[in-house]
Formats: sequence, C-alpha cells, structure tokens
Amino acid sequence: MRLDFTDKVVLVTGGTSGIGLASVKLFLQDGAQVMMSGTNSEKADAIISRLGYDVDDGRGRLRFHQADVAKVDECRRLIERTVSCFGRIDSVVNSAGVFKFDPIDNVSEADYDWIMDVNVKGTFFVCKYAVPELRKTCGNIVNISSDAGIQGNALSSAYCASKGAVTIFTKALAVDVAPDNVRVNCVCPGDIVTPMLDKDLARADNPGQYLKNLTDPYPVGRLGNVDEVASVIAFLASDASLFTTGAAWSVDGGITAS
Repeated sequence: MRLDFTDKVVLVTGGTSGIGLASVKLFLQDGAQVMMSGTNSEKADAIISRLGYDVDDGRGRLRFHQADVAKVDECRRLIERTVSCFGRIDSVVNSAGVFKFDPIDNVSEADYDWIMDVNVKGTFFVCKYAVPELRKTCGNIVNISSDAGIQGNALSSAYCASKGAVTIFTKALAVDVAPDNVRVNCVCPGDIVTPMLDKDLARADNPGQYLKNLTDPYPVGRLGNVDEVASVIAFLASDASLFTTGAAWSVDGGITAS
C-alpha cells in the first residue's frame, strides 16, 4: 500500500542505518520531506548522495543533522533545526537505539547508563521538544520499542528494561497529548536483520548456530527485515491510522504470541 506523505515533514532519529534508514527511504518514496539524524556525518553524506536528494540539487527533501540523542540539549537543537529547515514537523520516528548482549553480572554502570540514555532518555526528550511543534500540525510520534519491551529476553536485562520503559512511556504520552490531536504509538520488532545483528553474529563463536538459535523460536521460521518494520512505521505515521494511538504494534513473526 502506497501512503501519501506529500508536503509532510518527518524526523527520523537513528536514520543512518537499520530500521531508521529503511524508514527514511520509504518516507522519501512516499513524498515526504525528511530530517535524518545520527552521530556519523560522513555516513549520512554518503547516504544522501546515494539516494540523490542532495540539498544543492533544488529539491532538498532529505537533510541531515548530527545529534547524540543521549544529550538533552542536542535533542532540543534537533527539533529546532528540523523546523528551521522545513518550517514544521508532522511526524517523529524515534529509531535511535543501542543494545548490549550480556548477563547482568557483566553489566557495568556505564553500560546501563549508555543503554538508558540513548533508548529511554533520548526518546523521552526528542518527544518533549517535538510535542509543541506536533500540536501545531496535529502530528504524530512513532517510537521504536522491541519484543523485549513486552517479554523478557535472556542476557539482555538492561535492554529489556529500556524497551519496556519506551513501551509504557508511549502509552502514557499518548493519553497526555490525545486532547491536542497528537498521536503516539510504538512498534515492537522481533529480531530483525540489521547492522546491529550483523555485529552480534560477527562476535559469536559459532555464527551459524547463533543465527539458528535466534530463528528457531519464530513461528514464521525466519527473522524479519527492515522494510517490513518500516512499512508499519509509515502506516502509523499516516492518515490511514488516525484512530490509532497508545498502541504497541508487534512486528515479530509471532514470537510474542507463541
């Protein structure tokens, strides 16, 4: 299903890889103007050049702002830059996230703070500074949680805690801003083939067995791909879901249902 985002402005954090990048591409394909944020400006420049949306070509539908969402002031500046470039914000996709695979015995305070600062604090404060702009456009927010925000996963206690927080925050914020005609939802992906997963495979003693162990619990018999998640994100950001708010959408091949 093609969705129409013509004249809409979408901000995507964590937009230079994985689910975020797939979302950027889909929003552009459907006509949106997109602010892509991330921490690697060289990577972003290469993406913009490859996609053909250079700001100097007269279209300028894709811009980049370097931001570390773990830092509150950078969240504020990201919103300000988006409005400065495009004049408004219609949708925010909070895709920036980090993961560390470890038993709790090995989780340091620095590890915990890193995961919480990016996954929870970053999501919270991007939303905080975006909401005043979204009230003006009757806009929406799509946060990226995880199946780990619904059920506990082994060897990832800090990550599960962070994604559980994102899921409940999404529901609470949806209630807060519903009277302003601002919608807030989250998607809860299962294991998705992304650069983050590729790094885990590279570190594994037996990558083939590691991948099999990940895949076996899925009723559909496979992992997901980023485009499958991006399509749900776009739906939740579109006018096709105007009566949907406070929802946590599972995009997980049935693993949380099994």
